[in-house]
Amino acid sequence: MPTIFTHAIVPLACAAAAGRGVISPNLAVAGAVLAILPDADVIGFRLGIEYADDWGHRGATHSLVFAGLFAAAISLVWREARSLSGWLFLALSMASHGLLDTLTDGGLGAALWWPFSDARIFAPEAPIRVSPIGTNFFSARGLETILSELLWIWVPLGFLAISGWGVRHAPRSRF
Repeated sequence: MPTIFTHAIVPLACAAAAGRGVISPNLAVAGAVLAILPDADVIGFRLGIEYADDWGHRGATHSLVFAGLFAAAISLVWREARSLSGWLFLALSMASHGLLDTLTDGGLGAALWWPFSDARIFAPEAPIRVSPIGTNFFSARGLETILSELLWIWVPLGFLAISGWGVRHAPRSRF
């Protein structure tokens, strides 16, 4: 899995690219939280749920269906998210977690198509180092993870955010 910081930066960069008029700061923060949330499934290890089980790590909580349903539940109770664009932003924010996990070089793939399939999927290329868990994060492998995330995720998202800002703030033509 990528680090939680990288999971959070995806919706934040997309919100920055779109601007406050499209994605409010509150919605952007909610998107960042939802992008991190699927990894709460690691609690299952303490409950005896095996990694490869449907509700194990990178299982159901990493699926596109789960992301859509979870975002729908939030949209029902939170007025700021109660629009198609609000729901879509939250759903895509949460879905980005499983999609990023498919780009890592370790662990099991993500069950993106759950409940229709329990197959764990990896992308054809896996350029991102899988993040070490716990104190192992502060190691040479942890540094490799951060460097791969900077190269493959943070830099492109930085360009996206800056480009969006640039388009919104470009001088308007008088023609």
